[in-house]
Amino acid sequence: MSYQKRLEKVIPGGAHTYSRGKDQFPENAPQILSKGLGAYVWCPEGKQYLDYGMALRSVTLGYANPEVNEAAINEINMGNNLTRASMTELKAAELLVDLIPSIDMVKFCKNGSNATTAAVKIARAYTNRRYICIPRQQPFFSFDDWFIGTTDIVRGIPQEGAISTLIFDYGDIDSLKNLFDQYPNEIAAVMLEPATTLIPCPNECSIELSYESPCFNCSCYSRNFLKQVETMCKKNSCLFILDEMISGFRWHLKGAQTYFGVTPDITTFGKGMANGFSVAAVGGRREVMEVGSIASSGQERTFLLSTTHGGEMSGLGAFLACVKIYKEKDVCNHLWNYGKMLRQSLLEVAKDFQLEDYFKIVGPDISLNYITYDKDYKISMNYRTLFAQEMIKNNVLIPWIAISLSHTQKELEITIEAAKNALKIYSYALNDGVEKHLNGPAIKPVFRKYN
Repeated sequence: MSYQKRLEKVIPGGAHTYSRGKDQFPENAPQILSKGLGAYVWCPEGKQYLDYGMALRSVTLGYANPEVNEAAINEINMGNNLTRASMTELKAAELLVDLIPSIDMVKFCKNGSNATTAAVKIARAYTNRRYICIPRQQPFFSFDDWFIGTTDIVRGIPQEGAISTLIFDYGDIDSLKNLFDQYPNEIAAVMLEPATTLIPCPNECSIELSYESPCFNCSCYSRNFLKQVETMCKKNSCLFILDEMISGFRWHLKGAQTYFGVTPDITTFGKGMANGFSVAAVGGRREVMEVGSIASSGQERTFLLSTTHGGEMSGLGAFLACVKIYKEKDVCNHLWNYGKMLRQSLLEVAKDFQLEDYFKIVGPDISLNYITYDKDYKISMNYRTLFAQEMIKNNVLIPWIAISLSHTQKELEITIEAAKNALKIYSYALNDGVEKHLNGPAIKPVFRKYN
């Protein structure tokens, strides 16, 4: 029995997150992995791949970083999970509060969905309002009903599951204003990611985003979309929530909110906080976060977050070590710079094969994605699958582009050599049909109604 069949026999979907499912990878992708080190992963048979998945973007330093691992092991040896709050919990909370200007108080948990759902609960408790606004262009906020009920995957979710979630368009402030007009004094919060491949900069801004040129130094920054949302939230007495699961510990050590010069009421973090260890957080200004406090006698209680493993010392110890490395090695700067080199190199290869109109790299250097087009210049999952398939043949696993400190000049050279071979096949496929070159079904969207 294959690894895939064994996985599907005992795990619904074959993995514990749908982004790791077999429908998200080409047919020739390794069905299972046994270990990771630096920027590389291995399958049980010993085959090695250069990895750009990086554990769904949660590993930013590289797999099995020795300093992070040592910190986690030390915490395990101290008991790992104690009867009352631990010293490690306190140190981790104090570090995050000192690090992120908008955060006065924080609650830790084990995954991002718990953090974002807690943020929604805080906003509703604080404002005594019902509705939460999110942008349609950002694909995932939580596995809970308030978000999943807005997608095509609604089986098992009560019809009223997402009735209090409203949708606007990222970058279109009028679409958000229309919701405030339609639901006056009823919106508790606006939640969005600061940036993805889509950025909040106004159209008239011509400055290319970089580590050295953050948005808050730009003359246009007061007109960026995030600043407009922040202003609108204040005007309407609702909370401004930034979901920094992916942007946090990448765009800037103090958060993309610092990079873009905005101050949210609540922020959620996860992914790169602890180099793959299970740590997420929801934090914000004191007045807001205190809805979950037990210190004010007579205050109505809000059951904010209560997780047995939220204060697990191994993960929080890893977080402490991770931030130390970020400061010492200027990790965010490296992520930006490698992204810039990767973009330039991949586009040069595409140009060599006359594929500039068919294979494109989008987003700022810190948040890249590759987009594939068919011969009619339409975005194509078939061609995306083909590119990923051919990269795997050349020992590069690139379901998306997630960069770590362990991606260096050596890894860049490996990637470009693989891309030369992959894009050569891509050019053949444009002439004689992609189906002749695909070894299996095309990658499918996660958020689809039917398998």
